[in-house]
Amino acid sequence: MLLQDYLNFDGEINSYEELREKFSLRVPENFNFAYDVVDKYAVEDPERRAIVWCDDASENIINFAALAKETNKAANFLTSLNIKKGDAVMLILRRRYEFWFFLLALHKIGAIAVPATNMLHEKDIAYRNNAASIKMIVTLDDPHLQTETEKALPASPSVKHLVTVGHDRTGWTRYQPNCFSENFARPNGENAAKPGDIMLMYFTSGTSGEPKMVLHNFTYPLGHIVTAKYWQNVRDNGLHLTVAETGWGKAMWGKIYGQWIAGSAVFVYDMLSFAPQKLLEKIWRYRITTFCAPPTVYRYLIKTNLKKYDLSSLAYCVTAGEALNPEVSNKFKEMTGLEIHEGFGQTETTLIIGSFPWMKLKPGAMGLPAPGYEVDLMDAEGNSCKTGELGEIVLRLDKGRPFGMFSGYYNDEALTRQAFSGNVYHTGDVASRDEDGYFWFSGRADDMIKSSGFRISPFEVESVLQQHPAVLECAVTGVYDPQRGQVVKATIVAAPGYETNPALGRELQDYVKRETALYKYPRIVEFVEELPKTISGKIRRSVIRAEEAAKTIGNKVMEITKGMRTKSN
Repeated sequence: MLLQDYLNFDGEINSYEELREKFSLRVPENFNFAYDVVDKYAVEDPERRAIVWCDDASENIINFAALAKETNKAANFLTSLNIKKGDAVMLILRRRYEFWFFLLALHKIGAIAVPATNMLHEKDIAYRNNAASIKMIVTLDDPHLQTETEKALPASPSVKHLVTVGHDRTGWTRYQPNCFSENFARPNGENAAKPGDIMLMYFTSGTSGEPKMVLHNFTYPLGHIVTAKYWQNVRDNGLHLTVAETGWGKAMWGKIYGQWIAGSAVFVYDMLSFAPQKLLEKIWRYRITTFCAPPTVYRYLIKTNLKKYDLSSLAYCVTAGEALNPEVSNKFKEMTGLEIHEGFGQTETTLIIGSFPWMKLKPGAMGLPAPGYEVDLMDAEGNSCKTGELGEIVLRLDKGRPFGMFSGYYNDEALTRQAFSGNVYHTGDVASRDEDGYFWFSGRADDMIKSSGFRISPFEVESVLQQHPAVLECAVTGVYDPQRGQVVKATIVAAPGYETNPALGRELQDYVKRETALYKYPRIVEFVEELPKTISGKIRRSVIRAEEAAKTIGNKVMEITKGMRTKSN
């Protein structure tokens, strides 16, 4: 593995204290991941596995020698269509292995990769095309996706090329790799990418408002050394699986950079839809060693008969994306013997807070600050919060920005200044800190509920509800109330076998009353088939709030109309 090339210290880390004290990085001049990691492996260890890919019908195991050749073919193809340093290219390739070829090819050219999900529609694609000045779109051969892409073109003047990976399509250029050379010379001088140049642009998952465009430069991959080596605890020559589609920033956390630097191959299951049983079969068959998934996946796994599957290869499990309910963590350990190590970060960062291997785990806690990040909690007046108090998670930048920190928001200086005001980075997430320094997630700042003078964390109420066997998934939000300001509402997906009726709603209300403070119980319970989510699987509470607000406005209009009719009569 190449890990030691980038660590500024010798020897192993044996404690969290050592990690914070010793960890620092050595950054080569003009570092470029595609050349300095992928191509170096291709020369020094060509047979080392890079990607173990499969779908439900086939598999493709790609070593670094093959990966370098395929990347060079893609780079030659892109340059043949006049893609140059600084051009933005959107990749909508789901989990197809060609995603890695094109991503690395863009790194080699010095162009900007803009990954996106295949779940986008015409409006979403047009928004991204214009916001990011997209010059080329590369998609898999999905007829619906490609039709939506074509429909977005009249409103997307910057787009010059449409590229299809797979079958021919009229008006598109089909990528045919064997028509291009396996060699690609590293650019030099002004044509070479510099460390501060933009390498990657990800749209945030958009839990509230339009997605923001997050910019990462060419040093970004090095920030994920901590993510992979010290949080996911990947093994040299191991096989790591992060459950994430490439349109989500989490893919960069778990499907390429830190894992390869630390010596682990990445496992990619190109699933068309999530099925717990199929995922477990892949873990069993391919002998996955380390595993990362969002809390939603773990919630489904514990509802499955895990004893049917041989998971003995799994050595380490982590989660991020949303807070994990302690009940899910405890149940997973009971069923598998494995603890789930939590972590916290954003599309804008690498791992900020984590439960690292040497630490005592506290189910439900995110953990302690990652090396390089100076984390604090800040109240509305800008003061550091005391133990147990809720505050916004902020990153103090007095000592500089850590590796992996984003460069800013594309074409939005005002938003960038706001995010970095006061020489701190404002995450917009709220947490508390206990007497041991562990951070406990409460929710997005705009998700917090204020009812009758009490400040209520949605996650606290969700954690209680999640312990009830009738609850598969839930989202807690605040609903306007003229007397209390807001009341707590629980939107619930019931577990299989439970009939959703008012009696079950009252049972859940009584359960929350017994398990936590009375003022936190949901005065409104609504059962739904599924919860609104982002492409990354995060619950969109903003959608639930907006729907509830629309109902309130509609009811008020009906009342006013009814009153007008009464008066006229």
